[in-house]
Amino acid sequence: MTVHRISTHLHDGLRFDVKDEGPKSGEVVLLLHGFPQTSSCWDAVVPLLNAQGYRTIALDQRGYSPGARPRGRWSYRTDLLVADVVSLIERVGAPVHLVGHDWGAVVSWGVSVARPDLVRTHTSVSVPHPAAFVKSFLTSRQLLRSWYILFFQLPVLPELVITRVPGVFARLLASSGMDAELFERVQAEIVESGALSPAIGYYRGLLLSPGAARGRSRVPTTHVWSSGDSALDRAGAELCGDYVRAPYRLEVMEGASHWIPDQEPQRLAEIIGERARG
Repeated sequence: MTVHRISTHLHDGLRFDVKDEGPKSGEVVLLLHGFPQTSSCWDAVVPLLNAQGYRTIALDQRGYSPGARPRGRWSYRTDLLVADVVSLIERVGAPVHLVGHDWGAVVSWGVSVARPDLVRTHTSVSVPHPAAFVKSFLTSRQLLRSWYILFFQLPVLPELVITRVPGVFARLLASSGMDAELFERVQAEIVESGALSPAIGYYRGLLLSPGAARGRSRVPTTHVWSSGDSALDRAGAELCGDYVRAPYRLEVMEGASHWIPDQEPQRLAEIIGERARG
C-alpha cells in the first residue's frame, strides 16, 4: 500500500495543518500540542522518534491552524477537539501511538477513552486523566494552581490583558519555567498570528464539556509529570493510574518545568518509545 504524506487535513469544514515526518513504513506517533503552543513544541522530539523508526504526525489543532478557527466557545468543546483527532487517525488508516502535552493531553485522554480501537499506546504529558485532575482539587493545592482557568472564562478581558499590558504574559510564562527564546516563539505563533482567542476558547469550552473523558482508559498508558510544574500538582499524577484499566506507568521528571517537550526532548522521546514498544 502506498503511503501518502499528510500536510493538511479537512474535518468539520475546517482545514488543519499537519507535519508528517520520518519513515513512511514506521508505526505512527501522533503528537498533540498544548496551550499556548503549536506543533512546533515537538520540533526537538520528532527527529528522535524518527530515529527510532517511527513516523510522526504533529497536528496544529483547532484554533491554532489558521484554517481552523471557528468563532465562539461552543466551537471549542472537548468533544469537538476529540472528533478532530479521531478523524485524522481514521485517515491514517491504522491505530496510532498517541501523545499529548498540556491541552493536547486532555484531548488524547478523550480519544483514548472514546476510541481505544484507534490507539495502540498513550503517553500523556503533564495533564492527567480529567477525573484525576478534578479529584486532586480535594487533596492538594490544585484548585489554587488552576486560577487561570476561571480567569479565562471572562470574555475579552484575558486577551486585553495579554496583548495590552506590557510584560504580563512574559512574566506569567517565565514563572512557569519558559525561557525567553521559547516565549518569543509563543508571541509569534500565538499572539501575533491571531490564535490567542481561539486558544483561550479551549478553556471557555471546557465547562461546556462536563462528560469529557469521564470513563476509564483501556489503552496501555504512561503518564509523565515534572516536579517543577507550577500549574499541575503531583496529586493528580498520583491519582492518574486509578483511571487506566491497562498496563500503566507514572514517570516523574525531577526538576523539569511544565514545558517538557521543549526542555526534555531526549528523555521524553525515550519514554514515548518505551511505551510504544510495550
